[in-house]
Amino acid sequence: MAIRKLEHVGVMTAHLEASIDFYKQVLGMEHTYTLPHTNGVIRLAFLRFPGSEQTELELIEGYNSNLPAEGKTHHIAFTVDSIEEEFERIKRLGVPLRDTELTTLPNGARYFFFYGPDGELLELFQPGQAPQA
Repeated sequence: MAIRKLEHVGVMTAHLEASIDFYKQVLGMEHTYTLPHTNGVIRLAFLRFPGSEQTELELIEGYNSNLPAEGKTHHIAFTVDSIEEEFERIKRLGVPLRDTELTTLPNGARYFFFYGPDGELLELFQPGQAPQA
């Protein structure tokens, strides 16, 4: 198993730009990039603290903005070295999968979702290249 770190926490939002501004102004985070999801509906924005390339905050617009505040955290993601190896390992363990195949984003990042023992949504994520601003 080659899980390296907590990658990001995904938070659903109704208005991506307003949320980006909030996290920048209130928490001092920097917006690293925004990209569309391959489904053509969802937009993703990634933020982190200045000088830190560790855990990021992922804002998700277009998924479901009608949840109560307690349900806005969509998932927890972990960075992996080889998404293919981890996908096969999770399947061998019999862990319930949400995704039946790997998803690749426009920047080359690849991921899949699966469920924890209480139904929590977890993601294994192999980063791609950050788009140039």
